[in-house]
Amino acid sequence: MKFSYAMLPDYPLTESLASIRLADELGYHAVYAADEPWHKDLWLLFAAAAAQTEQIKMGPSVSAVTLREPTLIAQAAATLDELTGGRAEVVLGSGNFGVLAQYKIDWTKTKPLTRVKEAVGVVRTLLDEGTITRDGEFYSYDGLFTFARPVQEHLPVKIGAMRGPKSFEAAGELSDGVHHALSYSREAYEYAVKHFRIGAERAGKDWKSLDIGAWVVFATGPDSEAAKQAARSMVGLYASAMPAEQLERNGVSPADVAPIIEAIGAGDLARGIELTTPEITEKLSISGTPEEVREKIAKDIAPTGVNHMILAITDSALVKSFTGRELAGVPDVDTQLRLVHEHVMPAFR
Repeated sequence: MKFSYAMLPDYPLTESLASIRLADELGYHAVYAADEPWHKDLWLLFAAAAAQTEQIKMGPSVSAVTLREPTLIAQAAATLDELTGGRAEVVLGSGNFGVLAQYKIDWTKTKPLTRVKEAVGVVRTLLDEGTITRDGEFYSYDGLFTFARPVQEHLPVKIGAMRGPKSFEAAGELSDGVHHALSYSREAYEYAVKHFRIGAERAGKDWKSLDIGAWVVFATGPDSEAAKQAARSMVGLYASAMPAEQLERNGVSPADVAPIIEAIGAGDLARGIELTTPEITEKLSISGTPEEVREKIAKDIAPTGVNHMILAITDSALVKSFTGRELAGVPDVDTQLRLVHEHVMPAFR
């Protein structure tokens, strides 16, 4: 089982760079960030981190092909790969529903999966060949070329999938792996892995050799309740991106989440947190003491075939930044990275 850090680059950049250096020293597989206008630019941040790190991989999880043209994603990834000496990865997706809404884009009219599948082909071609000619439904080119060339012979290109089943099958068939965000139950991961395997085997691949990542809201520390409160503060913000089918696979009724999403959408974050019950928090996060989170991963996620934990670490600074809420007793990101390294990762080697 690999462990990675999914950061929201909303901290002072010196702090984010320090956390990336620490994750590198501790042996985390990768550091990822969302390629969204809500946050500081991940490509610039990772370019700065490249010379300060030695082993850790970097890239977007995810980059939305509805907003960023895929040839520009390939150009940026190849450039980052050169800067890092061959440590870049790319995870593509259709985009955060909330972000798209702010661009006045109705995601239901974007043919999201078809667009992502085509974008994977575009990025793969430009990375591998440095030039592309194509007449597609969404992306067309006539001899477009780039001098941005990756160091890796095969820079990994993966798909971020949440709804399924076709999205998981597409990830297995067309890409180097899947990052499945915001699921926490065995049922949800068995579903994702089942369909990912179908796609991989359709393409003649060994599905177990591919990256199968669980991207989760995460908080840990010696005070279990404080960690759970940190997760509770963020669950509603993330739940708004979860399709109804995914909520149900995690044992949560969409009707129970609807008032939370409505309150957050109206800007009443305090009410949204109040409506996020401990039961919903438990079902839609991995939080608690290191022993509790280790048990959760071992019981519900590792047995399904997932081979990569991607931890969206939540601390008091992030909670305050997003919600204005003050929380005591929650370790900062660096302390949580160390706790996971010392008390969680050894159980999955």
